[in-house]
Amino acid sequence: MSILLFIVLFLIGFLGSLVSGMLGIGGSIIKYPMLLYIPPLLGLTAFTAHEVSGLSAVQVFFSTIGGVWVFRNGYYLNMKLIIYMGSSIIVGSFIGGYGSILLNDIMINITYAILATIAAIMMFVPNKGLDDISLKEVTFNKLLATSIALLVGIAAGVVGAAGAFILVPIMLVILKIPTRMTIASSLAITFLSSVGSVVGKIATSQVLLWPAIIVVIASLLGGPIGANISKKIDTKVLQIILSVLILATAIKLWFDMLVQ
Repeated sequence: MSILLFIVLFLIGFLGSLVSGMLGIGGSIIKYPMLLYIPPLLGLTAFTAHEVSGLSAVQVFFSTIGGVWVFRNGYYLNMKLIIYMGSSIIVGSFIGGYGSILLNDIMINITYAILATIAAIMMFVPNKGLDDISLKEVTFNKLLATSIALLVGIAAGVVGAAGAFILVPIMLVILKIPTRMTIASSLAITFLSSVGSVVGKIATSQVLLWPAIIVVIASLLGGPIGANISKKIDTKVLQIILSVLILATAIKLWFDMLVQ
């Protein structure tokens, strides 16, 4: 592995985990396309969609650990929400992660683009007054939350993304969870989701050892930093940043597939 590839992988992993901690997502919403496009753009090794999804799964697993640790105090982590959605999504992500070996690169990219498009649309749905609710009084539909988490887990397991980039809009728009609780709780749910996804990817030999180690080190550094930044930023600003990231990624993926 060249020094330049080492640096590029580290920076991609760090940026992805920084965004993960800030916005309550796994970070793969930006890391997936970066891993797919940046190395070959610089004349370095081009990773396949299967390899990128494997690296994404591993990065998500470690970047969410640091984020959850920062949010452990206070009422940000909704344990009931985490248990119901987490237990369901881990099953779905294992199914998707293991079954992804049956799909080709184009099908994996299409799955990712569809998820990003749905998430982008949902992020622009108004949710006025959502953050005025006391965190102690938050309630949700348990059956709906469990069912959605299972479906998200299966789809996200395919692309190794853990599903947080679509899970966050769902929690905000459908389950009506306040922004900061959504960010914190989704990190914990994403961590559980990534367990199933990582196991599935490793079992089917989709994880490259040394690139994964580099990305993991970067993730452990960037996740806590992003979570601390999140606590200091207005919730509306956080939602805008997430909306722009998801929309830009969806447009980029569809454009590249349509022009091929």
